[in-house]
Amino acid sequence: MSKTAAVNSRTNSTSSETNWWELSKLSNFSGMVAGVDEVGRGALFGPVVAAAVILPVESYSELIAAKIKDSKKLSANRRVKLSKQICDLATDWKIGYASSAEIDSINILQASLLAMFRAIDQLNPQPDLCLIDGNQSLKNLHLLQETIVKGDERSLSIAAASIVAKVWRDTLISKLASEYPLYDLESNKGYGSKKHLLALKEYGSSPLHRLSFRPCQSNNK
Repeated sequence: MSKTAAVNSRTNSTSSETNWWELSKLSNFSGMVAGVDEVGRGALFGPVVAAAVILPVESYSELIAAKIKDSKKLSANRRVKLSKQICDLATDWKIGYASSAEIDSINILQASLLAMFRAIDQLNPQPDLCLIDGNQSLKNLHLLQETIVKGDERSLSIAAASIVAKVWRDTLISKLASEYPLYDLESNKGYGSKKHLLALKEYGSSPLHRLSFRPCQSNNK
């Protein structure tokens, strides 16, 4: 049975060392900690992707100095550089994802949680604690877990996971863009940009679109 400690505080935090979760709330925790986050939840095309990252304590100061933060607040070039740095420093990191078909079958929330579970399940060694971004714990995860609202702003490990997941997914969508050139995927990364929405109306959805999302249902061919 999963051991879960839900943390729903919404207090604002800064990126100073004392406010990072690992250096405040977990300062006396001696086990390995994995940060877990997902990206692509609001996209219309492609999988939802999660990363699980175990950072050694020795890497914290280096990543703080590199100004690690939530992936959404970084430029694309900065994300790529930080992702490489994180992966080089990590004890282990893994990617999990749920396909468009799975999203349509079980809904985007459950697919996001499934992607997170799959990422954690591949970690070697397995962590002693998983820090999960958001307020939804993972069922059937037989590891200690803690949910943190806005975790990508408050936990070094979750911020690292958000960056790794974002870069991995963006790279995948860029590769798929050449196979599906009608939807301007290289620019929008599967999200509902104006060009993407217009293409859906004109040409219908591709096999990798999420048909349970309303914009993908219009004029489906």
